[in-house]
Amino acid sequence: MRTAVLAESLRKRYGDTTALDGLDLAVRAGTVHGLLGPNGAGKSTTVRILATLARPDEGRAEVDGHDAVRDAARVRARIGLVGQHTAVDEVLTGRRNLVMFGRLAHLTRRAARRRADELLESFGLADAADRPAGTYSGGMRRRLDLAAGMLLAPAVLFLDEPTTGLDPRARAEVWRAVRGLADGGTTVLMTTQYLEEADRLADEVSVIDHGRVIASGTPDGLKAELGGDRLDVVIADPGDLAAASAAVERVTGFRPEVDEDELRLSAPVADRVGALAGTLRALDDVHVTVADIAVRRPTLDEVFLRLTEREQAVPAKDQPAKEKEAVR
Repeated sequence: MRTAVLAESLRKRYGDTTALDGLDLAVRAGTVHGLLGPNGAGKSTTVRILATLARPDEGRAEVDGHDAVRDAARVRARIGLVGQHTAVDEVLTGRRNLVMFGRLAHLTRRAARRRADELLESFGLADAADRPAGTYSGGMRRRLDLAAGMLLAPAVLFLDEPTTGLDPRARAEVWRAVRGLADGGTTVLMTTQYLEEADRLADEVSVIDHGRVIASGTPDGLKAELGGDRLDVVIADPGDLAAASAAVERVTGFRPEVDEDELRLSAPVADRVGALAGTLRALDDVHVTVADIAVRRPTLDEVFLRLTEREQAVPAKDQPAKEKEAVR
């Protein structure tokens, strides 16, 4: 599959602050790619360089086959950018907002009206098209923002924290809209701190920390690298912890992690069904009462925390200088 966004060895400093320290990134065309990282990791700086809003000090960035520095005008003609905060005018109606953005993008009046109607229908806003945007819910305003970013039918859409501050219902509305864009062929590069969002939406994710990518892959692939499925057992009596731990170890072959406060034991397993049935039998044999038992996949939150904790554990002399994003 064609690569729509490429970054090689990107470096960017703001004074004494290192924002990017040799970042590499590849995004396949027609996919949703999540860029994850803690505050100050370099996510927004990466997007600004790819969107031609900032120049790298070193390295190369390419979007839809064009160099983001040498061919900046061509890149701008092929991208859409939706920032963290909604940019719609709350006094204007949804339709007039889109027509205004279309005219600012040099569409004729007729073309701007036609494109606005298409997008209002596509994003489920047709019934509210003639209401002031100030009366829209948070999810509706964000969808209107996405529609504005799609006015010129960009090949690549950059989303910077697309659901920050939205309630769960509004976030679900935006997720459906973003997934629909990718299904229609648009490449979406999305920065987010909501791990559930990346898990639900992204075909692939890249974890960025200290200005460089420390892991990339599909959400399921990164979870598998963390250790695959895990068995969680909660017992009823704290006096049975030792017996339960020994039983779980006999079945799984691993000494379980024990949370004494929650009376929870956790161990990796290869055979989901076999481990579940075998553990229940083993616990019953030693007369341990089970309050709850389940086999689960690691979450993307656990992957993220494990990866970023690993980076923090690197000796100080081996770490790049701590950086924060100078522009958010």
